[in-house]
Amino acid sequence: MSRIRLLPDTVASQVAAGEVVERPASVVKELIENSIDAGPREIEVMVRRGGISLVRVIDDGCGMDRDDALLSLERHATSKIRSAKDLQAIGTLGFRGEALPSIASVSRFRLTTREPGAIAGTEIIVNGGKIDIVRESGEAPGTQVEVRSLFYNLPARRKFLRSENTESRNIEHQVHLQAIGHPQIAFTLLRDDRLLFQLPATGTLRDRIRDLYGFALLERLIELHGTGSPKIKISGFIGQAGLSRQTRAQQLIFVNGRAIESGLITNAVREGYHTALMKGQYPITFLFVDLDPTAVDVNVHPAKREVRFRDPNGVHEAIIRCVQQTLERSRTEWQQKFRAPATPSPRPEEATVDLKLRPEITFPEVSDRELPHLGRAVAGVVDSGRAIKPDEALSRQSSGGDGNQQQFQIIGVLGRLYILMENANGLVLVDQHAAHERILFEELRRKMEEQGVPTQRLLLPQTFDLPPRDADWIERNLPTLEKMGIGIESFGPNTFKIDSLPAFLNVLDPAQFISKVIDDLRSISNSSSAMRMGEEMIAKTVCRHAVKANDPLGYLEVEKLIRDLLDCDLPYCCPHGRPTMIQISLAELERKFGRKI
Repeated sequence: MSRIRLLPDTVASQVAAGEVVERPASVVKELIENSIDAGPREIEVMVRRGGISLVRVIDDGCGMDRDDALLSLERHATSKIRSAKDLQAIGTLGFRGEALPSIASVSRFRLTTREPGAIAGTEIIVNGGKIDIVRESGEAPGTQVEVRSLFYNLPARRKFLRSENTESRNIEHQVHLQAIGHPQIAFTLLRDDRLLFQLPATGTLRDRIRDLYGFALLERLIELHGTGSPKIKISGFIGQAGLSRQTRAQQLIFVNGRAIESGLITNAVREGYHTALMKGQYPITFLFVDLDPTAVDVNVHPAKREVRFRDPNGVHEAIIRCVQQTLERSRTEWQQKFRAPATPSPRPEEATVDLKLRPEITFPEVSDRELPHLGRAVAGVVDSGRAIKPDEALSRQSSGGDGNQQQFQIIGVLGRLYILMENANGLVLVDQHAAHERILFEELRRKMEEQGVPTQRLLLPQTFDLPPRDADWIERNLPTLEKMGIGIESFGPNTFKIDSLPAFLNVLDPAQFISKVIDDLRSISNSSSAMRMGEEMIAKTVCRHAVKANDPLGYLEVEKLIRDLLDCDLPYCCPHGRPTMIQISLAELERKFGRKI
C-alpha cells in the first residue's frame, strides 16, 4: 500500500496559511497589499479583539466582476503575472495568489466587490475554505474583505497568538508601514469601533511622517540627498547625527514601495553614519530604495518580508554614499543656527567689544561685575583667576565657506564641562570633552589620510597562526592592513609575522589585536576606505588626550575650541556618536517660563 498521498485541498490551503498567515497583522498586511494593487484613493481598516474576532479592510479600488471574485479564492490564481518570465520583474505587492484562499481556509470569510459602473456587485461567503454563498450585492465600488474568527478551525495555532493588545499593536505597526510607503492613499484605522487615526492622502512623505509621528520628530530628520548610484534611486529621511533609538523599531525600509527587513540595508545605513552614531544605537530611517524590478527578487520569503538583490554590493555602497553625503550637506544647514543671533543692540553708554583672535587683546581684571558662580564652577570662562564679564561675552564673526558671517555669543562655562552659548535659536550647551574629541579625531584622521599612518616597530616581532579562512583573508588584504599602519607578512602556511603597529596605539597582545581587526574589517565593504577601520582606533586614542571634565579652559581656548568644532566635517557629535552640543530654543524657554502656552 502506498505511503505517499496527495493532501486534500483544505489541508493544503491550511499548510499554505501557516506560511502566509502568522497572526492577524499578517492578514492585514496581505489584504492592504491587495487593496493597494487595485489603485484606491482610500483604505479603511477595522479590527476587533486584536484582529482575532474581526479584520475588515475596505478600499475604493477597481473591484472585480463575479468570475474574477470566484477565481481570486482559488489557490495560485492571480492577475499580476502570466508566465515564469514575469517573476523576474515584479512590480506589484501581491503576485502569488495565495493570500485570499489561505486566509479563507482558517477563518469565516466574506468578500464583497463591485467594479465602478457595474449595476450590481458580488458577495462570497466562505467558512473554513468551503464556499457557502455566492450572490449579488449592492456594495459601493471597490472591495471589502471581512475575516472573522481567525484560526477558529485550528485551535493549536490560535493558542500561539499573543494578547489582544499586543496583536493590536502589531496591526497598527503594519498599517503605519503601508501608510508611510504609500502617502498618496488615505488610511483610516479603527480598533474596537474606536478611531485610532485617519490620515488624509498627501503629496509628500514629509506630510505623512508629520501626520503619523508629529512635527517634533520631523524637524529632527534630514531629507536624503545623495548620488548613490545612477541605477539606484534612494530617497526618504534619516535622523540627524546623534539622534538614535535603542531598537530598530523606527528603521523603516522600502524597496520599490514594499516594506521589507534587510540586514544588508541596515548595515549600510549604520556604515554611512559611522562615527555619527553611538555604539549599540540605531538610527531613525524612512528609507526608500527604487531600482529596476529585474534587479531585485521579491520571491524569496514566504511572507515577502525579505528581498534579494542581484548586485548587493552595489546597493550597499550606494546607500553608504547617500547617507554620508546627506550628513555632510546637513552640516551647512546646521551651521545656519550660528548665524545672525538676535542680540540686543548695546546701550549708548556701552561699546560693543569685538574680541577677535588678535594678539593685542587682553582681559580686564576681575571687577564688581564678574559673572556669578553656577554650581561648582564660575559661569564665565575662567582664565588664571579672571572671569569674563557679561558685556565682554565673545561675539565671534568669521567668514564661512559661502561668504556669510557666522555669529554667536559665548556666555560662560557651567560645571567646568558645559560651554554656554547663545545663537539665533536660543541657548546652546557644548560638551567640551566631546567637542575636543571630534576636533582631535578629524585632525588625526586627516593627517593619516594625507601622510599615512605613523608606525612603530616592535622590539620583538611576533608570529601567530590563524585558521585557513582567516589566513586566506589576510593574504588578500595585506595592502589594506599596511595602509592602516600594521606591518604584517606571511611566515609560512597559515602563519604570519607582525613587526610594526600604528604609533598611537598601545597594544599588549598583537595577535589578539589582529584577530579583532580581521573581524571588524570583514564587516566593512571591500570598496570602503582602508582608513574606515583605522577610525575606530583613532577614536579610542583621542578620547585619552581630549579635554576632560573639570579641566579649566582659558578664554581664548574656549573660543578656539568652538571655532575648530564648527570647522569639523561632523561637528554635532563626537567620534563615539554622542552629541557635542544641545540646542534649547527660545520658544522652549518661553514655554518653561510660562510666557507661551
